[in-house]
Amino acid sequence: MTKLSDTQSIILSAASQRTDRFALPLPKSLKGGAAHKVVAALVAKGLLKEVRTNRKLNDPVWRETDDGRLVTLVITDAGLAAIGVEPDEPKEHAPEKAAATKPAATKERKPREGTKQQQMIDLLRRPKGATLAEIAEVTAWQQHTIRGAMAGALKKKLGLTITSQKDESRGRVYKIA
Repeated sequence: MTKLSDTQSIILSAASQRTDRFALPLPKSLKGGAAHKVVAALVAKGLLKEVRTNRKLNDPVWRETDDGRLVTLVITDAGLAAIGVEPDEPKEHAPEKAAATKPAATKERKPREGTKQQQMIDLLRRPKGATLAEIAEVTAWQQHTIRGAMAGALKKKLGLTITSQKDESRGRVYKIA
């Protein structure tokens, strides 16, 4: 595994979480020569690559090349592997393709087996659903963490639809629709 500084890890982690895989913007604390040094090291290791920007899509600009082309920074599959993230699918930044009217289909994300997130999903898929207290008992999470996981990981990242209903005997019951 590639040895990374904390700053390099932060840049790669942020890029891995963006759907376009851009490494920009860089952390606000990283400026000037320090930014260029960190980025140059990541490019040299093959963890980031410079690609042409698409002006129509207002891609973030990293620098202008000697021949006047604007480039941005994109995380590579090696960069994803360096931080322990498995690529969803080969991500090639192609400005020509990005201008298409229809967005590219993304690979469906699935939670890893045996995780607390998977346990929560299993509870929510039951016909009777689950209350926050029931999920907390199984996962040992606090209720605010469960609500955050439902809103973020389950709804936004996994695209699941979660409904809730008030039950007279159990209280608020959540289910995956």
